Amino acid sequence: MNRRHALKTLATSAVPVAVPALVTAQTAPFTLQYVLSSAMYGDMKLAEILPEVAKTGAIGLDLWGKPHGTQREEVEAMGIETAAKLFDKAGVKVAVSTRYPLGCFGLQPEMPVLKRFGGKVLVCGSSGPKDPKPAEVQTLMKDFLEKMKPHADAAANHGLVIAIENHSSQLLSSPESIRSFAELNRHPALGVAFAPHHLHANIDQIPSLIRALGKKNLPFFYFQEHGIGSQQKVAKEIELQQLPGRGPLDYTPIVGALKEIEFNGFVEIFMHPTPRGVPILPTATEITDVINESRDSIEKCLSRV
Repeated sequence: MNRRHALKTLATSAVPVAVPALVTAQTAPFTLQYVLSSAMYGDMKLAEILPEVAKTGAIGLDLWGKPHGTQREEVEAMGIETAAKLFDKAGVKVAVSTRYPLGCFGLQPEMPVLKRFGGKVLVCGSSGPKDPKPAEVQTLMKDFLEKMKPHADAAANHGLVIAIENHSSQLLSSPESIRSFAELNRHPALGVAFAPHHLHANIDQIPSLIRALGKKNLPFFYFQEHGIGSQQKVAKEIELQQLPGRGPLDYTPIVGALKEIEFNGFVEIFMHPTPRGVPILPTATEITDVINESRDSIEKCLSRV
């Protein structure tokens, strides 16, 4: 009798503890965490942009400055604490600060600012020689990562991650350099801001590059397609082809690879207008609408994988 009672107690107490965790792990859907780039709104004021964050399904704002946007300068002009109150009142978190003008070795002054806003990721470009030869990449990347250590350490101390964009005409640009970064980087506060826009000659390699990096090296991902409208003045419909769902790039294998590595960073729908620094469309509502169209396109791709 006592033995039967003990077995019944074990069965009713031990099993429910393990099963829910297993079910959760198996059934939790993979989702993307969108952030909204202030640069899409050009020189519009933050007061006009902040209400659009939630409308685009974004969890926060990516704060840009000149020449692509003017919002970082607006923050500086009003003061950090005043800006923090503005963001709090709007219910918007600054998740990302994109600071290309500072350079990858000049980011430390921005770190306490982003931390004050509750953000997580600092985006910038790399350094080094333009388009190095494949045989040189490994040595150059090792040197670059060594130089980045004190800056990555500082980011970690602020609870932040530095995301280096694979940008044309820089060290981190080619598939070889991205693979080298994936192999050599050991710092948890340093990763890649992955830009398919700059890999248009190697589109077929994008999924394998995502897998090579893994989620530990991938805190940020741009949804932007290469298009001539990013470099020259063309009809608006052609310029907008940089956005997901408007150009020929199939994002299905890309989001499939992101799902495979259990990507948990931020994604951003993005494009470059010509000239830089102008809103991609005349009104905030129109901009938000095309961003949502692109988000719907990405989500349809995600539903296929």
